[in-house]
Amino acid sequence: MFKKLTRACVNLVQKYLPDAFIFAIFLTFLTFILGLIVTKQTPLAMVVHWSNGLWSLLAFSMQMALVLVTGNTLAHAPSFKRGLKKLAKVPKSPAQAIIFVTLISTIACWLNWGFGLIIGAIFAKELARQVKGVDYRLLIASAYSGFLVWHAGLSGSIPLTVAGGGDAVKKATAGVITAPIPTSQTLFSRYNIVALLVLLITLPLINKAMMPKKEETVVIDPKLLVEDPEPEEMPREKMTPADKLENSRLISLLVAIMGFTYIFYYFATKGFNLTLDVVNGIFLFLGLILHGTPKRFIAAVTEAAKGAAGIILQFPFYAGIMGMMVGANASGACLAGEIANVFVAISTPRTFPLFTFLSAGIINFFVPSGGGQWAVQAPIMMPAAARIGVDPGKVAMGIAWGDAWTNMIQPFWAIPALAIAGLSAKDIMGYCLIDLLYAGIIVSAAFFFL
Repeated sequence: MFKKLTRACVNLVQKYLPDAFIFAIFLTFLTFILGLIVTKQTPLAMVVHWSNGLWSLLAFSMQMALVLVTGNTLAHAPSFKRGLKKLAKVPKSPAQAIIFVTLISTIACWLNWGFGLIIGAIFAKELARQVKGVDYRLLIASAYSGFLVWHAGLSGSIPLTVAGGGDAVKKATAGVITAPIPTSQTLFSRYNIVALLVLLITLPLINKAMMPKKEETVVIDPKLLVEDPEPEEMPREKMTPADKLENSRLISLLVAIMGFTYIFYYFATKGFNLTLDVVNGIFLFLGLILHGTPKRFIAAVTEAAKGAAGIILQFPFYAGIMGMMVGANASGACLAGEIANVFVAISTPRTFPLFTFLSAGIINFFVPSGGGQWAVQAPIMMPAAARIGVDPGKVAMGIAWGDAWTNMIQPFWAIPALAIAGLSAKDIMGYCLIDLLYAGIIVSAAFFFL
């Protein structure tokens, strides 16, 4: 029965889900039309909102492109590849490979979402080289499924935002949160830990249960995963002064020392807070050291940059969608706000965190960003929670879990992983749909019963 459901979801997605760029265009038109109907704005007003948002994610787009490029570059360093190969030899069967990559990815995403997103995809690709007979699509989907827990982990932007407190949080919540909410009430609360542990233990088993029959398994040709051999170095006696600089290990080492000096200083002064910039810095300077010479590092970066096309093309369109979602009419109503208000209207103190989670999941289709999600929902959900007496920490985690939940069928965050794997969204989203349904049950139960 379960395999039939999985097969139906995979076939449905394969047949009807277009390329991730076309999906972004579809969401653009859908948001435009909904904005006209729900907020009664003119077509010109919606176009203006779209254009205002179009370039608002440029800095974040560059960060994500660098996550992909620096992570991929690090993974192709000779010593790092040897370590991955040893780790990939642990699973001895396709089932073990699916379980192992899900577990590794989930733990890595809990530690830091950017790190986990890239490492999971890279490790899955290495497993495809080592383990015979494993379905490549399910393997990459399993690696991506770990991303479900990122907002419940140490890099969750929403729980960390409310833990910091300050005027920005007070303003975003319409004056409801006037003091920091400690992580003991969000990340380390009972409902969050229970949901997290249940997913950590059972998600690998769910992914294993989705393994297709042998005759339906899509196994990637190992020849497609064979990497080009390392180029031979020019004899030093034949090098020009410029060649010697390009092949100098000392230059790479000195730059890396500077970089890691700052990173250690950052951790010493700000604590173990892995921001995207810090993750990129670690990947960058570690890659420099492990590749040995600037020339080798440049070649690896050049190759890795080929996979960044999806980020460069699609992220501006999602920024435009976000612009239309939060673009308000003359009375201050916006599309995202109206969606949230529907769930507020039908909530009770018992169901409010659950409906916060569900509404956040819907809004995440159009605003696939933790910061954007918080900016849209906090001014609506927090005052409503205060009126009916609901714990604001639990509401914040409802927004956070909803933001992470529907990422399973929203290609926005999968783009870097898909670029590494060489797959399209429709190759993995059928399996991710099952993970979404299962995680939805677990998280909903945690919010309702705990």
